[in-house]
Amino acid sequence: MRMMKISRICLWILMIIFLSKPLLYAQKAGKLVQETELAMLKATRFMVEKVSVNGGYVWYYLPDFSRQWGEMEAYKTMIWLQHPGTVSIGHLLLDAYNATGDEYYYQAAQKAAAAIIWGQSQEGGWNYMIDFAGDRSLKQWYNTIGKNGWRLEEFQYYYGNSTFDDDITSDAARFLLRMYLGKMDPAYKPALDKAISFIIKSQYPIGGWPQRYPLRYDFNKQGHPDYTSYYTYNDDVIWENVHFLIQCYLTLGEERFLDPINRGMNFYLISQDACGAWGQQLNMAIQTTGARTYEPAAFLPGATYDNAELLLKFYQYTGDKRFLNGVPKAISWLEQTALPAEKTAGGKYSHSTFVELETNKPIYVHRKGSNVKYGFYYVDYNDDQLLGHYGGKGKIWPEQLKNHYNRLAQLSPDEVIKDSPLKAEAFGKDGTPQKYYDLNRETYTGKATEDQVKVIINSLDKENRWLVRHANISNPYIGDGINQQPTDEFASTNVGDKTDTSPFQDPSDQEYISSAEYIKNMNVLIKYIKSLK
Repeated sequence: MRMMKISRICLWILMIIFLSKPLLYAQKAGKLVQETELAMLKATRFMVEKVSVNGGYVWYYLPDFSRQWGEMEAYKTMIWLQHPGTVSIGHLLLDAYNATGDEYYYQAAQKAAAAIIWGQSQEGGWNYMIDFAGDRSLKQWYNTIGKNGWRLEEFQYYYGNSTFDDDITSDAARFLLRMYLGKMDPAYKPALDKAISFIIKSQYPIGGWPQRYPLRYDFNKQGHPDYTSYYTYNDDVIWENVHFLIQCYLTLGEERFLDPINRGMNFYLISQDACGAWGQQLNMAIQTTGARTYEPAAFLPGATYDNAELLLKFYQYTGDKRFLNGVPKAISWLEQTALPAEKTAGGKYSHSTFVELETNKPIYVHRKGSNVKYGFYYVDYNDDQLLGHYGGKGKIWPEQLKNHYNRLAQLSPDEVIKDSPLKAEAFGKDGTPQKYYDLNRETYTGKATEDQVKVIINSLDKENRWLVRHANISNPYIGDGINQQPTDEFASTNVGDKTDTSPFQDPSDQEYISSAEYIKNMNVLIKYIKSLK
């Protein structure tokens, strides 16, 4: 009897220990959630109240704010839209609001939206940056800092129009779409409608988009024609516009989006060369052509791989076998143009960046000189001294593309399109599409462990900053280049002589305020909170 009593007591003790463990863990986790939310709020208050200009951001700042940079050095009156600038932080602030329910994040996102709307063009698009001092200041920036960025030819001339490069206009529009849908706030509808109309109006009749719009033809560099009106694949111009219009179709529900979506997808078929490859740009005769002076008229294995993957995506959207049938040609071309083993650096590379149009030979771009005024780029078959800022070789995996193709080719038509966003069907999720679709492209997909979270919280300094070293900075503007010598000294560097205002990584231990670091850390903390809530 006594033994039974002791056994019962032991059992109760074990049950108490067993049941208290989740409680202790919950208390511990609850404390860490509180610390996480406090760190998030502190860091955000610093960014919003100390760093932002009218709600907008650039990429890097010296801690005393004496200099700041987007992709290039920026005036203090400027903000950058390009990732990781204002648009990306706007998306992040909405993510933080959705995870915590704290209205401070939404109010901060409203400030970012106000800055973006202020900089929207009359036609409805956006440039890389916004200058709150207006065109007078922006023109001076282009005439000095912009003009002397040797490798950044897109900044060497002031067009006064908008760009689709680097997802600038489509992602700014996507952020406004999120602002509109989040609380169904009609205040954002006029700017959103203006952006949507701009994207639709700027599409060419056969489906592609130019790099910039309204069309301009006035920047001819070293005998190269102005490339900004060309059909442009570079930096996913066409795909990002199609992608945004699909998101509009899903969330705004208007039939009018289907025509530009379908024309955009069909352009991938129209523009594929008979050999199976694609270039980055095509002229109005749908011929592969060059763009910046270090982007020759050539086929690109990287663009070919990406476009073939998109054909498979479009096949899943539409069930149209024309998209599927375009892929084997691309696979065959990629296999034919693979570099010989001795040119792959032991398997690090698989293809050259550029492939000659008529011969399928690998070609390589080089540069001579010290600065934008007297330096120049040229092309040959020699893979020595490749460009530091653009490379000359890359790695792609045709076998993965082939496996993806084979898997889809074996499916029935119904299986292929079962998850298509373009298929006519009733909405089967909870709520409505306006609340369901995640429109942010910068979702953190990694794990968010307690150890990671603690490291991030503890790395916040006394001023509530996450500082970084080795930021991308630049030489200060000191005037145009004067060295005319055709040297190879800067052939493979990111920056030329002291007159080159292109960015380079600071090798010193100087610390910087970083928008990218803020976004990265906040994304981990948000992921952690969402995993527990």
